[in-house]
Amino acid sequence: MKLGVFNPVLQDRSFEDACSFLASKGVQTIEIGCGGYPGKHHCDPAILLKDEEKFTEFKSILERSCLEISGFSCHGNPIHPNKEIAKKFDDDLTNAILMCEKMGVRILNCFSGCPGDSETSQKPNWVTCPWPEDFIEILDYQWNKVLIPYWKEKVKFAKAHGVDKIAIEMHPGFCVYNPKSLLRLREAVGPEIGANFDPSHLIWQGVSPVAAIRELGKHNAIFHFHAKDTKIDEINCPINGVLDVGHYGKEIERSWIFRSVGYGHDIGYWKDIVSALRMVGYDHALSIEHEDSLMTTEEGLIKAINCLKDAIIFETKGDMFWA
Repeated sequence: MKLGVFNPVLQDRSFEDACSFLASKGVQTIEIGCGGYPGKHHCDPAILLKDEEKFTEFKSILERSCLEISGFSCHGNPIHPNKEIAKKFDDDLTNAILMCEKMGVRILNCFSGCPGDSETSQKPNWVTCPWPEDFIEILDYQWNKVLIPYWKEKVKFAKAHGVDKIAIEMHPGFCVYNPKSLLRLREAVGPEIGANFDPSHLIWQGVSPVAAIRELGKHNAIFHFHAKDTKIDEINCPINGVLDVGHYGKEIERSWIFRSVGYGHDIGYWKDIVSALRMVGYDHALSIEHEDSLMTTEEGLIKAINCLKDAIIFETKGDMFWA
């Protein structure tokens, strides 16, 4: 496995400075946002796909820093019910696929997206319960009329351009938010659909990352991994539960908050996650996504790096000489 970082945390630096900083900290891979919510601060496909001089410099920076791209990322909602919004996200996704092709990267990280409840909707509608029966009707429309058809076409396009791992981040607010919904889309679309496994979004839903890894591992459905932690508030959560729409900045009022690796759970918890990944055959990056509102970006990132250096199993396992 390899130690990686998702680049938006360093968006205030130039790409060269960001890569140099990561290399100096012993980071081995970089996950690069190139559209959608992660932005295009270090990689704008609209430019790099056309300007060979700038593309060559982009590659040279990575080569000088000895950083490997773990995946390109373009998280957005390409099935948003507002057609103009959907088109912007879809265009970004198309360019991200072409960027993957140009760089020889097979993994693209993204969200599944979430449509509205009908063809006339203007806002997404995330369904969280099966009753009243209106919600079942909404789910049928979302999955069978929008989500599955969209991803069948997008995967076909991606495969034609050498991208065969669409790593969907399971995230509440979108149709794919847990292992069950991920596997449902994978079954409907094909083995090109897998997970960008981010434990932070599962923890606050009450999902065990280790159990989820074991389940997805049965299907070889883990393509990429985000290293981000979540802390469940032991005072607020027992009173209000995990469905929390309060602002992330009001930490003391929330049922849970995102934390740097090691601050939501201890090193033993993360060693168990790494060991589960090893058991199911995952041997790619653990890409740190820093969204800890209690720390500066640099301090939170460095603490996460140091924690993962101790938790990650870097070497390929040897022969069991004792067995």
